[in-house]
Amino acid sequence: MSKQTHSFQAEVAQLLHLVTHSLYSNKEIFLRELVSNASDACDKLRYEALNNSALYEDAPELRVRIAFDPTAKTLTITDNGIGMSAQEAIDHLGTIAKSGTKDFMSRLGAEKQADAKEQGQLIGQFGVGFYSGFIVADKITVESRRAGLKPEEGVRWVSGGTGDFEVEAITRPERGTSVILHLREDAGDYLQAWKVKGIIAKYSDHIALPIQMPKEEWKDGDVIEGDPSGGRQPGAMVQTGEWETVNKASALWSRPKKDITQEEYESFYQGISHDYEPPLAWSHNRVEGSTEYTQLLFVPAKAPFDLWNRDKKGGLKLYVKRVFIMDEAEALLPNYLRFVKGVVDSADLPLNVSRELLQESRDVRAIREGNTKRVLTLLENLAQHDVPAADASEEDKADAGKYTKFYAEFGSVLKEGLGEDFGNRERLAKLLRFASTSSDTANVSLADYKARMKEGQAAIYYITADTLAAARNSPQLEVFKKKGIEVLLMSERVDEWALSHLPEFDGTPLQSVAKGAVDLGTLQDEAEKKAAEEAAEAFKPVLAKLKEALKDKAEDVRVTTRLVDSPACLVVKEGDMSNQLARLLKQAGQKAPDSKPVLEVNPEHALVKKLDGSVHFNDLAHILFDQALLAEGGLPEDPAAYVKRVNALLV
Repeated sequence: MSKQTHSFQAEVAQLLHLVTHSLYSNKEIFLRELVSNASDACDKLRYEALNNSALYEDAPELRVRIAFDPTAKTLTITDNGIGMSAQEAIDHLGTIAKSGTKDFMSRLGAEKQADAKEQGQLIGQFGVGFYSGFIVADKITVESRRAGLKPEEGVRWVSGGTGDFEVEAITRPERGTSVILHLREDAGDYLQAWKVKGIIAKYSDHIALPIQMPKEEWKDGDVIEGDPSGGRQPGAMVQTGEWETVNKASALWSRPKKDITQEEYESFYQGISHDYEPPLAWSHNRVEGSTEYTQLLFVPAKAPFDLWNRDKKGGLKLYVKRVFIMDEAEALLPNYLRFVKGVVDSADLPLNVSRELLQESRDVRAIREGNTKRVLTLLENLAQHDVPAADASEEDKADAGKYTKFYAEFGSVLKEGLGEDFGNRERLAKLLRFASTSSDTANVSLADYKARMKEGQAAIYYITADTLAAARNSPQLEVFKKKGIEVLLMSERVDEWALSHLPEFDGTPLQSVAKGAVDLGTLQDEAEKKAAEEAAEAFKPVLAKLKEALKDKAEDVRVTTRLVDSPACLVVKEGDMSNQLARLLKQAGQKAPDSKPVLEVNPEHALVKKLDGSVHFNDLAHILFDQALLAEGGLPEDPAAYVKRVNALLV
């Protein structure tokens, strides 16, 4: 066949412009695409050779080789896979998204397709990924011969990425394909061995056949003639004429779990996470069904420093048939599990044209849900064995204390799931841990609390505050301490928001002790209720004066039974935002809803009794309000006025 010129399909010119300007955000992935194509060509040969072993010719060992020529400024990717005939080169390289693999698979029956899956689903010998070479090359030459054809039936395909390409017959002794990239001036980095090896390690390290490059060794420079000090010319790396394999050629996650040691899992985790510590736990599974994928998920032992950086991307490494696609596939895990590291390798995940962005689909949702359930199951197992039983196995004893460590690092993030993942809200609620009036450390689960509830107690009580000390010493807890009722103590910023999405646990409502009027129901005897009603009736004149004095600060003033030793406290109406959350919003520069707290006073306290008939009534009223605000971690609206009032009374 003499040299022929063909025009690209009409859309190809537009495609090439897109490829070279905006299709790929990272230039170096052209090498990933071409190595992936070369790997697919070898997979295709392996399958066809099942029925025709002669296709292997005299080279049964399949491999991909990458070489470069700094003088000619070319980078060449060569495989000894199935190769192409002249017509296949015209069809596959001249038509947008025309995939040899797609045609190949369409010719197989349903039974043979199942066999092909066992050989490994094929991504596509030459699809859009081939054109990514024009990101770094101003001309691409492809030389190929299909396995089984004569050497003189080889083909050379050449294009400068414009409107046409040339095809001519060549003699090619070896089967397979060579893609020769004539690099642009600004792509000189890809003529350096260390650069190419780094890209292979990043994107193609786990391709299950050897990727080889010319072996290099350091050679000292020659002695400079006439130099009395014995100086030498600069040394350099030189090729030895041998080939070396630069990838591991096996995906750890594709191996059976029984064949992988703990050290290998830990080493793999440290490699993908850049964490110097081994992981706390991991889960390795192959999921089969309508969506098939392998997941290897790790829970770190320590939270990263940028866990709360909203601009920091998180996610899993995504592979498709062991070919690296994305470093941070955020769509494969909900945001509240952003601390999880690992790999997902899918057999048939849909990707957009550049393979860089996931398309939202049923498969993506299935993988995300599967990963979420797997992580929650892993955490549930850690929680179950956090305090091992006396007769626990050695394996269970090894997990002792791990959940406590996990929760100290990632408990705050896990709470976000209450508002983000309604479907798993009950499972997440069981994983939460809190400090309480009965425990100084955050080790009390909602199930533990419920098991210790007093007879007749109708709610799970909790309080939120800026610090654990502020929560523990809050005036709102006084009656609960007196009655011996346990209250959960919450001091993290996410707590109140998270708990607003958890109205009940296992049929028992959750109740903030700082919201609404306190009602202990049957836990308060009739004598106490009657005494409180009588005190409220007798205190009505003072309450009326307090309401008038504090009308600009308080929504209401009322007598309370929740106080024992303190004169007053602030609460909000049921359903309103707490004072603590309102302060957090203001500190973050956000507008909080306009609302006033309710001042509750203890009529049995000496300071409150002193109000009746005092000539300093207004000053005492404001001091009472400001002290209640200070007790819950807030600050008076006018600190100077507060100090002035206190000083006046001290004189």
